[in-house]
Amino acid sequence: MLSIKGLNVFYGKVQVLADIAFSVGEGEILTVVGSNGSGKSTLLKAISGIVKPESGQVEFLGEDITGVPDHAIVKRGLVRVPEGRKLFPTMTVLENLEMGSLAPEAKKRRKESFERVFTLFPVLKSRAGQLAGTLSGGEQQMAAIGRGLMAVPKLLLLDEPSLGLAPIVVSQVFETIRRINELGATILLVEQNVFQSLLIATTGLVLENGRITIEGKGKELLEDDRVKKAYLGT
Repeated sequence: MLSIKGLNVFYGKVQVLADIAFSVGEGEILTVVGSNGSGKSTLLKAISGIVKPESGQVEFLGEDITGVPDHAIVKRGLVRVPEGRKLFPTMTVLENLEMGSLAPEAKKRRKESFERVFTLFPVLKSRAGQLAGTLSGGEQQMAAIGRGLMAVPKLLLLDEPSLGLAPIVVSQVFETIRRINELGATILLVEQNVFQSLLIATTGLVLENGRITIEGKGKELLEDDRVKKAYLGT
């Protein structure tokens, strides 16, 4: 579904991503792990059209989308759920979800999408009229993922969905990601929570200082001595 070839991204004179290359197959969960500042969020921004690469190619469903505006990329079915949730705090949960379905195709399927989101996140149905800014951190993350699903994604990009959440909520978030994948969504996940994210991953990549240094099957990477030493404390 997604093919990244020789991607290089700079912020001014500082190179943030260097020669990034990988692909995501339909139905996969591909997880990119790494420490703060490794370039994970920049990678998703470059793929989704928020940041313009200096060079390289982003291909989605056989089409070159490098440099295509972000709103046009969303219409193609490539949808990013940003780090930090980025909800509209003074709008209701329902209004925030509706904001995810403004593209023509997504708007046509809004009713179906609401049913899907409320099945995955029953608490959002009971909070539909509540202001998003008054939700707990876990509920806000559910609303952010729900808003992404309202756009009817073919490929869902998740940026640090467990960030700042209590451990029990983190487990719920990863279980939800697994369920979304089982329902047919292909997922590209970037995370600092190495253990949980690789546990559900089809494929895993380790990003260090803007470069991919290790790659392999998700659960196999959990047994890799380099990953254990650097990220799991063992």
